[in-house]
Amino acid sequence: MNTSILTFLKANGEQLDADIAHALKIPLAQLKRQVSQLSASGDVICCNVTRYIEGKKIEGVSCRLSCDLPAPARGRKPGVKKDTSNDLDLG
Repeated sequence: MNTSILTFLKANGEQLDADIAHALKIPLAQLKRQVSQLSASGDVICCNVTRYIEGKKIEGVSCRLSCDLPAPARGRKPGVKKDTSNDLDLG
């Protein structure tokens, strides 16, 4: 079952524990046990979250793969200055 959780997270990215349990059709208590095992082994990173959706407070555990890093932002980075050493006037 742990492999199905890892496969689901690889395909869908970061998810709440309730969403994972619903998608994989397993009880939430069983999912929490398996996710805690995956977290202890370092395969998954989890954190407690509180979200407000349409004014309703939803508390849960957010899970993602430990190797799943966000993509770097595109474009120029703040604080990076143009290298002027290549702009020598040879004339």
